[in-house]
Amino acid sequence: MKQILQDLSNGKTFIIESPIPKVSKNSLLIQTSKSLISAGTERMLVEFGKASYLQKAKKQPEKVRMVLDKIKTDGLKTTFDAVKAKLDQPLPLGYCNVGVVVEVGEQVEGFKVGDRVVSNGPHADFVKVSKNLCAKIPENVDSEQAVFTVLASIGLQGIRLAQPTLGETFVVTGVGLIGLLVIQLLKAQGCQVLALDYDEKKLHLASQFGAQTFNLASGENPYHYSQLLTNNRGVDGVIICASTQSSDPVTQAAQMCRQRGRVILVGVSGLNLNRADFYEKEISFQVSCSYGPGRYAEEYEQKGLDYPFGLVRWTEQRNFEAVLDLMSQNVLNIEQLISHRYLFDELLCAYDALIDDASVLGIILDYPQAAPSSSLQNSMTLHETFTSYEPNAPKIGLIGSGNYASRMLIPEFKIQKTNLHTIVSSNVVAASIIGRRAGFSKVSNDVHEIFNDEVCNTVVIATRHDSHAELTMKALKAGKHVFVEKPLALTFNELNDIEKTYRELKKPVHLVVGYNRRFSPHIQKIKSLLQPIASPKSFIFTINAGYIPNDHWTQDLLKGGGRIIGEACHFIDLIRYLVGHPVTKIQTQALGKNLGHDNVSITLGFEDGSFGTILYLSNGAKNFPKERIEVFAEGRILKLDNFLKLSGFGFKNFKKMNLWNQDKGQSAFIKYFLESIREGKESIIPIGEIFEVARVTLDVAALLKVKS
Repeated sequence: MKQILQDLSNGKTFIIESPIPKVSKNSLLIQTSKSLISAGTERMLVEFGKASYLQKAKKQPEKVRMVLDKIKTDGLKTTFDAVKAKLDQPLPLGYCNVGVVVEVGEQVEGFKVGDRVVSNGPHADFVKVSKNLCAKIPENVDSEQAVFTVLASIGLQGIRLAQPTLGETFVVTGVGLIGLLVIQLLKAQGCQVLALDYDEKKLHLASQFGAQTFNLASGENPYHYSQLLTNNRGVDGVIICASTQSSDPVTQAAQMCRQRGRVILVGVSGLNLNRADFYEKEISFQVSCSYGPGRYAEEYEQKGLDYPFGLVRWTEQRNFEAVLDLMSQNVLNIEQLISHRYLFDELLCAYDALIDDASVLGIILDYPQAAPSSSLQNSMTLHETFTSYEPNAPKIGLIGSGNYASRMLIPEFKIQKTNLHTIVSSNVVAASIIGRRAGFSKVSNDVHEIFNDEVCNTVVIATRHDSHAELTMKALKAGKHVFVEKPLALTFNELNDIEKTYRELKKPVHLVVGYNRRFSPHIQKIKSLLQPIASPKSFIFTINAGYIPNDHWTQDLLKGGGRIIGEACHFIDLIRYLVGHPVTKIQTQALGKNLGHDNVSITLGFEDGSFGTILYLSNGAKNFPKERIEVFAEGRILKLDNFLKLSGFGFKNFKKMNLWNQDKGQSAFIKYFLESIREGKESIIPIGEIFEVARVTLDVAALLKVKS
C-alpha cells in the first residue's frame, strides 16, 4: 500500500509504502480510484510544516503556553524531546476519497465487495474507513464528481446550521472550493447569494454559478454593496468559508447582517469579536463542525453506532448521501471546479502546483487499478539486516505504534542494540515509519506474525489497555518472554487467566509489566537510604495527574480501565517496591460524587506496619510538579519532586540528589529486562509482585466503584 504523508517538521510531502490496513469489524477496506486535494486545508498544512519553529509557535500560542508549563515541571530536555517527537510524526493528507470496496467488516451492513463508495479516507491506494464515514455512489454520478462529496458536505452542514429559507439573501465569504459549492447549494434552495473574495478568477466562477460578486481587493467595505442588494435591510445570513487569521470576515459579517441575522463559520477566521456588532442586532454566531453530527464522536465514527433517523436527521453519512443525490440530479456543477489532474505517483508536481498557484481549485489524483488480490499484503520487509544472534538473545516483536512505544520504548531497545525483529500495529503506516527508523526487519498488520515466528522470542505489548490480557496470554502460550505496558489486566477474570497460564508453562519465561519507576536513579537512592531503617515507614505520593475528558479512551472502563487501573497502578507498585512487604489492607476515598475516579485517596497498609497514601488528583494546577513523593521514617524525611530533585532531611550523609533531566527509569528497566533474558537471570520484577500489584489495583478500583 502507498500513502501520502507530510513531514510537519519541514513541510516535505512524500509517499510511504506499508502493508494494507487490516479491516476491523465496523470498517470497510477500499481500493482508491480517485482522491481530491483540498486546496485550502492542505495548502495551510503544507505551509505550516514549512514554517520555522518560531513561526509555528506564533501560529499556535496556546501550544506555546503548554510547552512553557511542561518545561517548568518536567525540565527543558524532556519537553524538547516531546515537542520534537510530536513534529516527527508525519501527518496523513487528504480526506476526499472515491474507490471500490474490497473487504467488509463482520458487523457492517449495507455495503458489499464491489460497491463504489465515497469516504473521508486519505490519499492512499487502499484505505480503511468506518462504515459511518462512507456512502454508496449512484450509478449516474461519475467518480470525478463524487470525489467532491466530502467537501460539499462540509459546506452543506454550515448551510443546515444557517437554516436558509426561500428568497433569503446570504453572503458567502471566501470562494475557494467549499465556498463555490456553498453558493450552488444556497442557489438550489432559492436564495440570493453575494460572494466575497480577493481573487477575481474565483469571483468570476462564482458569478457563473449565479452569485452577485464583490472583490475585497478593491478596498471598499462590502457593507454598502450588501445594503444596496437588500434595499437597506441587511442580509439574512453570512457563511464564512475563508481561511485567515484576520477577524475581518466576522466583523464584516456582523455589519452586513440584518437584525437577528445568522453568521456561520465554516472555514478559519480570527475571533476578536466586537460585542456591539452582535449585541445591538441580536446576531447569532455559530461554528460549523466539519461534515455534521457524529464528527469526532467515537461511538459514531469508530464503533459504528448510528443516531436514530427521527432524532438526528442529518448525520455525517446522511449529509454525504444528500450531496450524492444532488449530484445525481445535476444540481451541482463539479467540472468547473477541477483545475488539475495528476497521476498518484506525480504527487510532488500536484503539491508544487498547490503551493505555487493561489488560484488552484480542485486537484484530482488518479490511482492505478491493479487487481486487489495482488496488492493485499499483510506484511512487508523493512530491512534485510536481521541477524540471528545467540539462541538466548532477545529478538523483539513489538505490538503497537503509539506515542509511548515510539517515543520511549523503541529508542531504549535500540540503544541496547537489541535485535528488533517485527513491529505490528493496526496503524500500519505509523508502524512502517517507526519500523524503518528504528531498524525493524519487518512490519505487519497481524499479531500472529509474531506469535508464530520461531525466531522472535520476546514480545513487547504497547497497545490499548483492553488488549493487554489477551495478547499477554497468547504470547505466553507461544513460549515468548513478555514485556507488557501497564496495566496487566482490566478484570479479575483476565488476571486469573494470565496467572493460570503462566503457572502452567512447561518452560520458564520472563513476564514483566512496565513499572519503570522502580528503576529510576532517585528511587534506587531512596531504596538504599531506607534499607537500614527497620521500623515501619509512611509514604505520601501526590500525583497531580491533570484533567482528561470523560470521553477519552483511557476513561472508558471497557477500553482503558479508567485512570486507577490504567495509571495509578504505577504508584501502587512503587510503594510496594519501596516497602518491600505485601499489602494487607486497602482504604479508598473519592472526592465528591461528580468528580469520578480522577480525584481519589488510596491508602495501603503493609505486612510490616508501614502504610502509604496515594493522592491521585486531576483538579490541580499544571505548573505544580506532576509527581511528588514523600517518605517519613524514624525522624527522617525524603522528598522527591517530579523525578528531578530529591531532598533529604535528618540524614547524616545525604541532603540532595538533583538531575538536569527527568529519569523515570525506562532506560535501566529495559536494560535489566534484556540482560535477564540474555543471561538467564531471575526476573527483574518478582512474578509474585507482578500479580500482587495487579490484584491490589483491581481491588482499589472495585472499592471505588462500590463507593461511587
